[in-house]
Amino acid sequence: MRVKNNIEDFESLGDDHVGTSANTPMREDAFKLSQEEKIEIITDDVRHIMETLGLDLTDDSLKGTPLRVAKMFVKELFGGLDPKRKPSASTFENKYKYGEMLVEKNITVYSTCEHHLLPIVGKAHVAYISNGSVVGLSKMNRIVDYYAKRPQVQERLTIQIVKELQQVLNTEDVACVIDAKHLCVNSRGIRDVDSSTVTSEFGGRFKEKEMKREFLDYIKLDTSF
Repeated sequence: MRVKNNIEDFESLGDDHVGTSANTPMREDAFKLSQEEKIEIITDDVRHIMETLGLDLTDDSLKGTPLRVAKMFVKELFGGLDPKRKPSASTFENKYKYGEMLVEKNITVYSTCEHHLLPIVGKAHVAYISNGSVVGLSKMNRIVDYYAKRPQVQERLTIQIVKELQQVLNTEDVACVIDAKHLCVNSRGIRDVDSSTVTSEFGGRFKEKEMKREFLDYIKLDTSF
C-alpha cells in the first residue's frame, strides 16, 4: 500500500510542476565518475529497462540503443550538468555607448523535463541594458543552451539564464521570457497538444512597468525574413 502511495505522491508532484530550488539539485559527488564511467553504467541501466519491457536486444535495430542513449544523456541532453562545458562569456567595453536595451529573441530551447525526462521545446527571449559592458550575441544563445541541457523545470531555467547574464555583465538589468511546449503535458497525461508554458524573470530596471512593456513589445515584433 505504501508503494502505491509513493507512486501517487510522485505523480502529483510531477503534474503540479513543482520546483524545489533555483539551483539544479546536484549531489556532492556528482563529478566523481568520468564521462566514460557514467556512459558505461547508464548503458547497463538502459539495457535493463529495455529488457524489463520485454524488448529483444539481440535485434540489429535495438542492440546499439543502450549505448546510444547513454552517450546522448551524458554528452548531449544533460551536457549542461558538466561545469567544464559552461561557455566562456567574455565581455567588451561598450565603446559605442549604446544605452538602450539589447534584445536577443527567438533563441531555440531544447531541454528535458526533470519530472518525466521528456522534451521541453520552445523559444527564449533575452534582454539586457549595458552597464558599461557588452557580450557577444552568440554567447547569449550558448548560455541559454548550457542551462537548458540538463533536467529542468522551466521556471528554474528562466532564473538561471538571468542570473548568469547578470553576473557576466555586472548588471541587474537583465530579463528573460521563455515560451515552450512540454511533452510531459502534450504527449502524456492530459495530452493537450496545443498548450504551452510561459515563464519570465525581470531584474533591475526591467521590473519597471514601462521598461517591461517595451521588452514585451519587442518580442511581438515580426522579424521573419
